[in-house]
Amino acid sequence: MANKKQSGLGRGIEALFEENNLDDLTSQESVQDIELTKIRPNPYQPRRTFDQKALKELAASIKKSGVFQPVILRQPDPKLERYELIAGERRFRASKLAKQKTIPAIVRSMSDEKMMEVAVLENLQREDLTPLEEAQAYQTLMNKLDLTQAQVATRLGKSRPYIANYLRLLGLPPEVKKLVSGGQLSMGQARTILGLKDRKKLVSLAKRAVDQNITVRQLEDIVAKMNGNTKKKTARRRRKPAYARAAESELQSKFGTKVAVAPGRKRNTGKIEIPYTNAEDFDRIMKVLNISLD
Repeated sequence: MANKKQSGLGRGIEALFEENNLDDLTSQESVQDIELTKIRPNPYQPRRTFDQKALKELAASIKKSGVFQPVILRQPDPKLERYELIAGERRFRASKLAKQKTIPAIVRSMSDEKMMEVAVLENLQREDLTPLEEAQAYQTLMNKLDLTQAQVATRLGKSRPYIANYLRLLGLPPEVKKLVSGGQLSMGQARTILGLKDRKKLVSLAKRAVDQNITVRQLEDIVAKMNGNTKKKTARRRRKPAYARAAESELQSKFGTKVAVAPGRKRNTGKIEIPYTNAEDFDRIMKVLNISLD
């Protein structure tokens, strides 16, 4: 394994690390040629699908000109010559396709927590994730690092409602998730369909939206009618006390699902309803509530 020094790596990698408050980078990095067989993919990589055509094109470029930007690795156990990818999975995969033996790399010390954040941010910055991959990435950060939605939002520079809206997608049935992953159903359409009270009709409505090219606005009307919303009910909802509407908005952001606050007939009484769509969604809500059923 030959080592070589390289300076002036460009702003791509440096910007990624500086923006995420990682260890300071010097103006010169130690770049090593690491054998591909000694590298394993990032275990926290949120992206599950890779454009094979783009990978082949990158592989052809690498075969002809080599890898210009080193990948970033970490060495979990200094005693073992084994590495994990932190950033640069496309270059890693393309290099394997190009039948390369080694790849230029920077080996850095990094915790699991920071590695997870970088994996998510690298893909978010490059817009490489599907909505469901992005949602699962946020869920993984919450589960692995024991974070709340608000904490994930702060770390990634997003708003809490933004994170909550993505997490809601995880409550979709598998058939609908496939439509979202395949780009046939947009995130806006999927979120609107999640408002359907009869969960058994989610799949059929999603397929109808795809087949008939139904817009989000049209879906909103369809969902309202299927839920049995009448003008009288709509007017009643509009008269809901301001505190109840505000509480619903806050709770929906916190739990990532629709929450209903219904004031009772007697003063200072009422109920709060938090629906869940499956076991995974139930567990997620319990975690937000800090309730363990074990």
